[in-house]
Amino acid sequence: MAYASLREFVKALDREGELKRIKTTVSPELEISEITDRVSKAGGPALLFETVEGSRIPVLINTYGSYERMAMALGVDDLAQIAAEIEGMIKLGPPESLLDKVKILRLLSQLTNFPPKKVKRGASQEVVLTGEDASLDVLPLIKCWPLDADKYITLPQVFTHSLRTGQRNVGTYRLQKLNAYSLAMHWQIHHDGAAQHREYRQAGQQMPVAIALGGDPVMSYIGTAPLPSGIDELLFAGFLRKANVEMVPAKTIDMLVPADADIVIEGYIEPDETCIEGPFGDHTGFYSLADEYPALHITAITHRKDPIYQTIIVGKPPMEDCYMGKATERIFMPLIKTQLPELMDMNLPLFGVFHNFALISIDKRYPFHAKKIMHSLWGLGQLMFSKIIIVVDKGVDVQNVEEVLFYVGSNVDPKRDVTIVEGPVDVLDHAAPLMGAGSKMGIDATTKWPEEGYQREWPQEIKMSDEMVALVDERWKKYGF
Repeated sequence: MAYASLREFVKALDREGELKRIKTTVSPELEISEITDRVSKAGGPALLFETVEGSRIPVLINTYGSYERMAMALGVDDLAQIAAEIEGMIKLGPPESLLDKVKILRLLSQLTNFPPKKVKRGASQEVVLTGEDASLDVLPLIKCWPLDADKYITLPQVFTHSLRTGQRNVGTYRLQKLNAYSLAMHWQIHHDGAAQHREYRQAGQQMPVAIALGGDPVMSYIGTAPLPSGIDELLFAGFLRKANVEMVPAKTIDMLVPADADIVIEGYIEPDETCIEGPFGDHTGFYSLADEYPALHITAITHRKDPIYQTIIVGKPPMEDCYMGKATERIFMPLIKTQLPELMDMNLPLFGVFHNFALISIDKRYPFHAKKIMHSLWGLGQLMFSKIIIVVDKGVDVQNVEEVLFYVGSNVDPKRDVTIVEGPVDVLDHAAPLMGAGSKMGIDATTKWPEEGYQREWPQEIKMSDEMVALVDERWKKYGF
């Protein structure tokens, strides 16, 4: 299901009882953040602040703060539906019948039939502000935490292009307000936006940038999706929404921007200009420190006649971004399994802020298989940042953290089963000795084999007989004891 606008999604949330409208006047300076943090921690609804001091534009937040709302945003009843669809495409074999051929064509069309579509006009440009009118002060930007350097845009769709190939990238990179007409662009060194910026720096050219806010909720998600470099995020968005993403020419830069966005900020980055960005209260639960990042100069702000400003706060989990991360975990697992078919399940727990812990279950097939999995994951895209990987046997439920820890305590000899490696780590990992570089740990909590140097007889795990389990199941149903 594709939503025609963010306002349409808000109406859907309202119908499902997933939205709380707040009419009381609130301040964008910390108050919205404190209210949202309490609601988010309590598992509460999305919040629409209809009256925000200093702006006529309402603020939508905690939009994706539950598994149910995250699934709604992507147009499904359950995130497993998307994973199953991707898995079906991956498992396509040679067609053996006409029906098989029809199924294959239908599946492939899901990816190829929805490329981005250029249109002449879009609701995102119903109001066009340029010059002195293109001021960030018209937007209800929020300050999230007391020590934040300033107000921030925290849920943007940042559009850039490679100078070398023309390849588009859509990323989610926070932006700090420097003044009414410029922003600090926080893209980390490992991300595609930063790589494209290096091309412009080396060529000594200005880099055009567009920032879209709102629109179909799928668009807010795709910038966070860990797509392989070179894959157009808008093609993936079309697959998710089962409809083309309509794009319209920007007003002041040579770029296409989403036609259904609520707000679009256009601008450019000078090749060698930097500014100090931060500190910022981050999803790690700590402030990320101030550092040098590019400065973005605004050339235009366009928006709908009745825009909604969609934003997010991050901090100690659970928060709204946790559910976006769990959506990625579920959706992309079939793709990871193409590289690691022995992978049974994985859990990037909320308390691990998606890089501190990865809990992995495998179908163990040979000695030291768990160690092979650890090194494979450390070489696989964003999973390279996994600081602590715990590997267990396929019968262990990695979604149950206590069960995983039971096997860590039971099956691990620290000297034998703990692997320490050095390499790149998340730049937000403040414990690392160097920015973006440090050590990572793998823990093999699988049953040990003699070939792995285990010289004793591994004990048999306690388990009731299948016959007795079946008998008591029947009696339980009948007598309720």
